[in-house]
Amino acid sequence: MPIVTIKFLEGRNDDQKRALVKEVTDAVSINLNAPKENIHVILEEMKKTDYGVAGIRKSDL
Repeated sequence: MPIVTIKFLEGRNDDQKRALVKEVTDAVSINLNAPKENIHVILEEMKKTDYGVAGIRKSDL
């Protein structure tokens, strides 16, 4: 049972998330020869205040 976790910054709409889940599921199914019904995709949306790069929070940019 493949489990894929994707973390990204807030701001994506529902259509974008839906498309992402579908395309990731398709890619995992093809590459791992796994049935789609066994593939789990977890989307973790992060607030910009909770993510930083090079010592700077994304919310501070």
